[in-house]
Amino acid sequence: MSIFVDESTKVIVQGLTGGQGRFHGLRNRDYGTKVVGGVNPAKAGTDVDGVPVFGSVADAVAATGADASFVVVPPKGAAGAILEAAEAGIRFIVCITEGIPAQDEALFYNRLRRHHPDTRLLGPNCPGIISPGKCNIGITSGDIALPGGPVGIVSRSGTLTYQALHELSQQGVGQTTCVGIGGDPVPGTSFIDCLREFEADPDTKAVMMIGEIGGSAEEEAAEFIEAHMSKPVVCYIAGVTAPPGRKMGHAGAIISGSKGTAQAKMEALAAAGAIVAQNPTEAGEKMVEVVKGLA
Repeated sequence: MSIFVDESTKVIVQGLTGGQGRFHGLRNRDYGTKVVGGVNPAKAGTDVDGVPVFGSVADAVAATGADASFVVVPPKGAAGAILEAAEAGIRFIVCITEGIPAQDEALFYNRLRRHHPDTRLLGPNCPGIISPGKCNIGITSGDIALPGGPVGIVSRSGTLTYQALHELSQQGVGQTTCVGIGGDPVPGTSFIDCLREFEADPDTKAVMMIGEIGGSAEEEAAEFIEAHMSKPVVCYIAGVTAPPGRKMGHAGAIISGSKGTAQAKMEALAAAGAIVAQNPTEAGEKMVEVVKGLA
């Protein structure tokens, strides 16, 4: 099985007619994802390489039965696009847009929770989700993912998401689903959300979790791992050498005093029973050992 998406997921692309939307949307389609439409009010009735374009998400849902959306729009339009998708009945939204103001993120996060509790948002500012061989929504290259394996991956870091996939695939260890949750201060989907799904998924036998400095998400995940995870979890925390008080990459990666440091997160995870690696390659090696032990 996979989590959140599978081979039956029907996807629309909000922003399909733009350069990035076209590139990634068609790439997802060519991977095998059921990309059934795009949305652009000014280009309704046209198509992008055979994919029909609709004037609204509601029109696209009515015509195609879409249940997921890939939001590839500029920051100023992202909040409106996400809420439009939720109001049209979309149940899973992936937003890769970077640079959305934190105030906008807090606004649509709380509106989704209050008015559309059955809608899950992944992102924003994330690489998306891939269930190898079944569905790819976002910007992750399908070439580095390997179907049929026992490992679930959840990561805050986009680049390290790709490295984790590559490291495992190179060792012949496939993945059930890889989820990039993004590193912004107000993520729609958390580590705990993904850990809970992986714990319930019978095909996922072990989980790789990649965190980074800033915030408390990893410490919260450690508490969940200790209390609820029966499956082995291999962790790596990026930013061991990051200086306190300096922004590293994005707004979520800021260390405040002793809080949010890589060391503190690694200690919390180790105390919770997770297997903690010192670098991405070691994380891959430790996961290979775990998988061999499960055989």
